[in-house]
Amino acid sequence: MTTATGVWPTLMYRDGQAALTFLTKGLGFEVAASYPGTAEGSIAHAELRWPAGGGVMLGSVDAKAAPDAYSALADQTQAVYLVHADPDAVIGRAIGAGAVVVRGLRDTDYGSRGFTVRDPEGNLWDVGTYAGE
Repeated sequence: MTTATGVWPTLMYRDGQAALTFLTKGLGFEVAASYPGTAEGSIAHAELRWPAGGGVMLGSVDAKAAPDAYSALADQTQAVYLVHADPDAVIGRAIGAGAVVVRGLRDTDYGSRGFTVRDPEGNLWDVGTYAGE
């Protein structure tokens, strides 16, 4: 078993800079890398690390580039689950950064505590204590 991240969910945004702000200030990701796209303010590639392990990659739609399968993702709802030991501490920060609560804090039958929010572009972020079997 390796400690390197082997799975990278990739999200596309219309406004990549706003997404970076939301994900870092609102949810607690750390920017590991960010490379600009050719259009003003666009992001060709960004890598965000989750403090509990793993991460996501994201980019923004570049108006100067031809549409492709990845740019089409910006028009679809995407969803990511994040493991966090204290989701109660995260929800207020997420709301303050522009998230809309889809499912408030709750305890599940399988032993997790968590919530679901929608980011400013409509993507779902589940944050909970369940770390898998």
